[in-house]
Parts: sequence; C-alpha cells; structure tokens
Amino acid sequence: MTESRPLPTEADEPTPDRSEPEVAARHDFTAKLRQPRLFPKVLDYVAWQRAVREAEANGTTPPAMPELAPFSVNLDLTTACNYRCDHCIDWDILNSPIKYRHEQLEQSLANMAERGLESVILIGGGEPTIYPGFSKIVHLLKNLGLQVAIVSNGSRNDVIHGIVDRLEEGDWVRLSLDSGSNETFEAMHRPVKALTLDDICSWVPHLRRKNPKPLIGFSYIIVWEGAEREADVPIHENIDEIVMATRRARDYGFNYISLKPFLTRRPDGSEVMDPDAARQELDQIVARIRAAVDEAKTYETDDFKVVESINLRVLEQGTWHEYTKQPKTCHMQALRQVLSPLGLYNCPAHRGVDKAKLGDGTAWSGTDGVATAENAATAELLRRFDASVECSEVTCLYHGVNWWLEEAILGHRALTSDDAGAERNDYFL
Repeated sequence: MTESRPLPTEADEPTPDRSEPEVAARHDFTAKLRQPRLFPKVLDYVAWQRAVREAEANGTTPPAMPELAPFSVNLDLTTACNYRCDHCIDWDILNSPIKYRHEQLEQSLANMAERGLESVILIGGGEPTIYPGFSKIVHLLKNLGLQVAIVSNGSRNDVIHGIVDRLEEGDWVRLSLDSGSNETFEAMHRPVKALTLDDICSWVPHLRRKNPKPLIGFSYIIVWEGAEREADVPIHENIDEIVMATRRARDYGFNYISLKPFLTRRPDGSEVMDPDAARQELDQIVARIRAAVDEAKTYETDDFKVVESINLRVLEQGTWHEYTKQPKTCHMQALRQVLSPLGLYNCPAHRGVDKAKLGDGTAWSGTDGVATAENAATAELLRRFDASVECSEVTCLYHGVNWWLEEAILGHRALTSDDAGAERNDYFL
C-alpha cells in the first residue's frame, strides 16, 4: 500500500532558483506543449496528476491515467549498426539479435497515433536505414499523418533519397557527422566499409533538389581531450574542427549545424555530461568551444544556421549542475518515450535501462485494452521512478518543462485553456 502524504506545498517542495538559457525554438519544449493541438491534453495530464496526489494524501485509490499515448516517440528501428564509433552512447546495446516483428510494430504505431501520437524520430540504438522495413515505416508514419524525423549516420543516403519525397515542411533529417575533415570522421566513426565525409555530404544537394521541404542538419557532438566512453576507451577530440565543419555544412547545402557536448554513460545506465573528466581546465575548454562557436556563427546566412543545444548553453554558462536538479516526478516520461526492439523506455537518457522500462518491444501493439495496459505501466513508473535521484547526474534537456509542469500540478502556476500559445507545427519532443 502506498504511504499517504499531503499534497506538497510551496514550503515543502520549492522551485529551484535557475536561469533558463536562451534556446533555439526546437528546444523550447514548454512552448511546444502550449501549442493548441497539444495543450488540452497537457491540461488533462495536470488535472490527473493533481487528482493522484490528492488521492494519495487522503489514502484513497488514485484515478487511472487518461487514455493518452506519448505525443512524441524516439523509435529505434534496429540495434544494428555499420559503424564502430568511439564516442557512441549506445555501444553496449548495438547489434543485439532482438528484432521487431514488422506487422506488430506497425500496429503499435497505429495504436499510438489513434491515441495522440503526433511525431516520431527514427533514431538511436543503431542505424535506422539498415532496418529492412525502413521505407515502409516512413510511408506508414506519413499515412498516419505524423511528423517524421530521421537521425542517420549518413552511410545509406541513397535509402533516405528514396523516401525524401514523402517528407513535408516540419519534418527533418539530421546526419551525425561530428567532424570537419575526412581524417577525423574516419577516426571517430570507423565505418565498416570505406566511406568518407565527402561521400556523405555530396548527397545533400541531391536530397534538397528532390524535396526542399524537410530541413537537413549536420549534427556535431563536441568532444574534448580526456572524454571517455568508458574508463579504457579514449575518444578523439574535435573542438578544432567546429569551424571547418560549419563551413562544410553551409557549402554542401545543409540547413543548419547542431552543436552539442559529448555525453557518457554512468554504470547505472544514465546518460550524463561529465566535463570534469577533461584533461584541460574546464574554463579553458569552454573558452575554446566558445571561440569556435563564435567564429562558426560568422558563416550563418538566411538559409543556414548554427544551433547550440541546451546542454552546450549551460556548459558555457557554468550552470550545467543546476540542470541535474530534477523534480521527483519526471512528467515528460508520460509525454515522450522511446520504443526499441529491446523495449519501451521512459527517456532517451535511460534507453536500455531496466528500471526505466515500461514494457517490451511489442508495447502498444495489442488490440484489446492496449491503452489501459500501457497507461497503467506509465502511471506506475511515474509513481516509482524518482527523477530527483535517478537523474541526479543527468543534465536534462527537459529540466525547464518538467518544473513548469510540476509548478502547475502544485498550484504554483495557474494553467487554463487561455494559456495556450502559438501553433508552431512542431511536435517533436
């Protein structure tokens, strides 16, 4: 039996002092949740959480979670990968023999779309274009009316070229490249078959000519000397190639370059930013990164932008430790989840971690009572997964939006239908 407790008050659970960094629109998750298409369901979630806490305080049975699918999912189509990247965050789950049954996966996606799913990011675990049914899944997602994003290593751009005409404004493709030269690219990514950065980037003009509507991004994870995937696996520094990569991205016709700091995995499975492991003083590393980013921004045009992630902003501001102070309840685990052949997980930062698991790879695929079962699992994880402990070292992208929701549930922030914001046509979380 759950121990009853009074509904928290401002004195019990104060909002931490924090200075939210200025972020790109794609990282403003609070504004995304305030879009008229999503906001009514956000209000339903807040009302339900308040009712749950009141029931716990009164010692009564909490109400069932509303029948609500996550608004956005990261969909790992496969764990197979044709690279051996030294900086891969998912290295320990790659090339697992566990696979989807394709028809079951299609049923899962259709069920989620029927219950509120708005966007799918094909990402993580492995290289999505290796999945034999990649093109079928893209067509299915678009037929379901969903926004689609693709994060690829760029090795099979011919496959992306085959489906790019199905993508629309608001969709995007991002290539994980992390380098400005062929030499650094090959050293960091170690493709199984011979492949250069030039080979990959040369596809971008073809993709843009075939369909200029989706954005195409150049993803750059910034790595510093001393960063390690694990204790005995050093990785290549690439700070000095930020500007070179930016010029390359602009000249090949990418819409943007996205800059973010390197993450590593803790033994408990969580993804964390660990600049304290650097061999240089942190302020020296930050100064080098800032100088490179400032120079990179001189290459921006009306059609090409340099995008800094939240994690990079807080690293530069020296406030990254503040972003590890999470509320007890991570609300985003109800609104954004990860579906993998290995299972359904509450967050990309805990992909493959048992304590963050909501179900197996067949989640949402049932035909009877599917919403009840999956929502019950989500409600249970919301209750027992203490983000203030489990994510105490995670510099969380959803820190601000989680506290925004927590303040609304506690009654510190009034939320009504009048508080809906502008429609952005961006439902990626």
